[in-house]
Amino acid sequence: ISKDKTNLEKHNLLSQYHESDIAEVLDDLNDDDRKKLYEILDTETLGEVILYSDDIEEIVSDIEPEVLADIIESMDADDAIDVLEELDEESAKAVVDLIEDEEKVEDIITLSKYDDNVIGSEMTNNFIVINNKDTVKTAMKKVIGGAKDNDNVSTIFVLDENEKFFGVLDLRDLIIARDGDDLLKIIKTNYPFFLDHDLIDDVLPRIREYGLDSYPVLNDEGILLGIITHDDALDVTFEEFEEDYAKFAGITEEEEIDKGIFSSVKKRIPWLLILLVLGLVQSFLMTGFEAVVAGLPIIVFFQTLVLGMSGNTGTQSLAVTIRNLSLKEEKRQVLKTT
Repeated sequence: ISKDKTNLEKHNLLSQYHESDIAEVLDDLNDDDRKKLYEILDTETLGEVILYSDDIEEIVSDIEPEVLADIIESMDADDAIDVLEELDEESAKAVVDLIEDEEKVEDIITLSKYDDNVIGSEMTNNFIVINNKDTVKTAMKKVIGGAKDNDNVSTIFVLDENEKFFGVLDLRDLIIARDGDDLLKIIKTNYPFFLDHDLIDDVLPRIREYGLDSYPVLNDEGILLGIITHDDALDVTFEEFEEDYAKFAGITEEEEIDKGIFSSVKKRIPWLLILLVLGLVQSFLMTGFEAVVAGLPIIVFFQTLVLGMSGNTGTQSLAVTIRNLSLKEEKRQVLKTT
């Protein structure tokens, strides 16, 4: 981008690119160029770029707390937490204190109380709500009014007179409905939902089976707390897959991949020592057959062949197990084979 252009002109040029493309370039820029880019992008766009970045921690560390507070305020609460988690506790608290939207702060605090392994930690408050007593005209006005601040408009969530979850309404059905039509006739009351304390591992198979765009998350009293979108479910599935795969590599945390050599050695040395001992036992056993080997040297060829085949078998078994893990079928498969 030419230096002669104004920030507005540069912003218009950058708006032609997707936020993911900008984030890919942002990760390769030096600190000075990043700060210049921060000045060009608006708050909402910069927030999207940060979420697409592979190194959120490094990016947010370069942004002033006041600016970062404005960025987080423009995000959904679940995305805001993802950014705040990259800061130390003191810095995160300082940024939250700068957020002027009290409702946003309350949503962030509420979501942060959930454990990472329950579905409540992944829900968002980006959705539109109507009442089951509304007329078609009233419901349409609420949808139009809420569409400005909410992206998830294809599925409309319906509450009853006690503010409890009642069902959902497809936007298409609402659009084609006549003003005098009974709204109750087009509301789906058998829509699947999850409880906020449901484990993510238990929820993901059900999400895959239903194949819907979004799912309501309720508390034990039936109050609608938030929703899980298809994108949220996809992100969670990918995170779970990475976690399961890391366990096979002896890694308990994703960050351990980037740790130093001493940390890696400390983590893996017990297993390597066990393999060393087993190898020594195998070699010791082979010494008892020296006479056979001396009389028939070609047997050594078959020894290496057998050992190689056992390694190939182990590799194939590992690949099948990892695939079953990704499909959440490993428990059932283990039971069948034991």
